[in-house]
Amino acid sequence: MSRIDFYHLQKSGIEEVLPKLLEKAYASGKHIVVKIGTEDRVEFINTLLWTYDDASFLPHGSKKDGNAASQPIWLTSGDDNPNQASMLFLIDDAKISTDKLSDFERVFNIFDGASEESIKQARVFWKEAKIASHECHYWQQTASGSWEEKA
Repeated sequence: MSRIDFYHLQKSGIEEVLPKLLEKAYASGKHIVVKIGTEDRVEFINTLLWTYDDASFLPHGSKKDGNAASQPIWLTSGDDNPNQASMLFLIDDAKISTDKLSDFERVFNIFDGASEESIKQARVFWKEAKIASHECHYWQQTASGSWEEKA
């Protein structure tokens, strides 16, 4: 079974949070797939990860860049996993079917707390994951922007 971490954005946007979480995940030495809601947003995130911090570097690519199998972080709007990633990030309301969750050790579902639709989708996903016996954790952003796990 997979561990699924739900990150409820309340103070910061995905553009601030995603690079920091990816840095921590990348430090583990494991490959990562970031599934993004739309292809337009894939290229936006691709550019963001090259420019978010002059002092940091996250090696990544998308189908525009090619060499999918050799990319430590792969950005996609599809269900592909060409780099054999063991970690999956879901952003911008991207979805995965519960029967595919076991393909990953860890899944990070990052959702927008200002969107009722995103909250509703996260709740449905939580219930489906629990029914499928996955280990679920819920993290809520505090007023200072840090993360607090809720029971």
